[in-house]
Amino acid sequence: MFYVAEDHEEGSQEPRVNRPPLAPRMRVAFSEDGRLAESPQFEYRPQQQRMAELVADALDKSRALVCEAATGVGKSLAYLVPAVTFALEQKRKAIICTHTINLQEQLISKDIPIVKKIVGDFKAEILKGRGNYLCPTRLHRAMNDSGDLFSPTEASELGLLTDWAATTEDGTLSDLDFTPSARVWSLVCSEPHACTPRRCPPGSRCWYQDARRRMEQADVVVLNHTLFFTLLASADEVTAADCNFLFPRDFVILDEAHTIENVAAKAFGLHISESNLKFELGRLHNPKTRKGFFQHAGDKDGIREVLQTLDSVNTFFRAVEASCKFNALGREFRVREPGLVEDTLSLPLERLAKRAQKAGDAAHKEHVKLELLDLAKRLVAIRMGLKAFLDQENEDHVHWVERTGPERQSISFHTAPVDVAPRLRQIFFSSGKACVFTSATLGIGNDGNLDYFRHRVGAEQARAACIESPFDFQRQMRLYLLKKMPQPADAGYLDKLGDWICHFLDLSKGRAFVLFTSYSQMTSLADRLEAHCAENGWRLLVQGKGMPRHQMLAEFKNDTHSVLCGTDSFWTGVDVPGESLSNVIITRLPFAVPDHPLTASRIEHLEAQGLNAFTEYSVPEAILKLRQGIGRLIRTASDEGICAILDNRILTKPYGRAFLASLPECPTEVLE
Repeated sequence: MFYVAEDHEEGSQEPRVNRPPLAPRMRVAFSEDGRLAESPQFEYRPQQQRMAELVADALDKSRALVCEAATGVGKSLAYLVPAVTFALEQKRKAIICTHTINLQEQLISKDIPIVKKIVGDFKAEILKGRGNYLCPTRLHRAMNDSGDLFSPTEASELGLLTDWAATTEDGTLSDLDFTPSARVWSLVCSEPHACTPRRCPPGSRCWYQDARRRMEQADVVVLNHTLFFTLLASADEVTAADCNFLFPRDFVILDEAHTIENVAAKAFGLHISESNLKFELGRLHNPKTRKGFFQHAGDKDGIREVLQTLDSVNTFFRAVEASCKFNALGREFRVREPGLVEDTLSLPLERLAKRAQKAGDAAHKEHVKLELLDLAKRLVAIRMGLKAFLDQENEDHVHWVERTGPERQSISFHTAPVDVAPRLRQIFFSSGKACVFTSATLGIGNDGNLDYFRHRVGAEQARAACIESPFDFQRQMRLYLLKKMPQPADAGYLDKLGDWICHFLDLSKGRAFVLFTSYSQMTSLADRLEAHCAENGWRLLVQGKGMPRHQMLAEFKNDTHSVLCGTDSFWTGVDVPGESLSNVIITRLPFAVPDHPLTASRIEHLEAQGLNAFTEYSVPEAILKLRQGIGRLIRTASDEGICAILDNRILTKPYGRAFLASLPECPTEVLE
């Protein structure tokens, strides 16, 4: 159905295929009697059909599309079928980007097999960052040199990795049943200097090089946003002259695109941490274990240089810490002027880099030479990054210092572009490239043109479309609002909040997400909610109580009367269809506190243009997050449930109307 007559260009062995436009064919494919309808699981949805047409048109015309497709549209198939068809017919590569691992797994295990039944067989691969892959060549060399490089505990880890390497098919960290130490993994994982097609040829069982060869042959490549933008920001990874994005003649579809601005800002920024610098020095010489490449090379002067540099690192970062007045949470300090502290670290780093370079040049073993020369390059890059940060060389970036770690004892430097739109506009929207940005939440209520999102990512000239959900929210969902509620600063706020949460938990007999904007408020209420849930025989799961996020979700899904309390990461990217989740309780409208330097700098940037940052940025961002949170409730046509918003500002403040306009139309009850 997807292919028509072929002929050949004169003198060419490649077929030239004369095909009608893709959009009309997608309309037929997704119709009530089209190719997809042959499947007994197919349910005709005009919304899905419309999206498939829009995606096909964008691909055919090499243009950009920004498409909000509400939950229930079936957007994965709506973009996969035209994308795969286009890739196969035009001999191009489709890049599919997602923000969450869950969606990647859904695409590979569920959606792509369906597409293969429709369009025929094709090659699809997941692309992971090369640091996830074990390199057998590096592992073998590490084992041979383990006496000088690794402590007894680390050497035992090498043995476990060797045993695992003999059986693993995947060769990545996700396939490991234990977590190796960062130092051990850094010396056995794939790295550009040591894991190359020449050093790890076909037949060497190098999982990264095998994956790279599969990527070159793949029709569809699935990866996450962070890796996509990291590769875009790394010119070394993109070598082909005819690359649109990452591969020759590729095109890209970015799902969960509401996260793009923040992911891109991080990828295009600078990040240097005290802990990572000490980690790199420890690869040359670890004072505790007395292991490292200088030990292996017998370079006593190099060892002495490392020890002196470690002293300089401690002195420098303690001076940084003393110069910063961290925010109320004790995490970030924005640096507004160059010269935060005297640069006492660049010279020691330069000396040590030269020492590593010299040791590398003198090394007899090629792999030791490569490791030392790579470490020298890393130290040079860190030195240059420190200088760029202290001198504030990137004037359009915001600069800040963070304290991280369990006791906030590690200092790190960060920069990010205040406005990523110019960079994204150049990458995606200025040169006639086929790309699709899609998500269930891109608009902010009566924003049919998606102007807010398009402006934030530089997509002002892209075609925009909003496709509504096929779900019957009038039947499936009921919304509760509160007319009266104390403010968080009031003495009785937490008690009242707890009362209302318990009230709505009773209505749904548990089976609820309670979404907080404040971790401290959540923990303050945990004991009371625990007692209430225990009285009713419901299990309470609280984020931060020792259970990983994915395990919390699994436990919540399995126990159909449990209650889950979560903060930021549970507002988005969580899919719990069925009766396990029948209630979403929003404790506060999710306004971002403008104490993070990047948020504050964006607000200042808008104010400098004479704009009202609250209405132009704070409110739209909060609306998008609220839509994400409420979107956890109805995931299928058979789901039913309630949503309660325990923040009366949605009724009492003028901006509340914008929040209400963004929500699904459903029966609404206002409680006194």
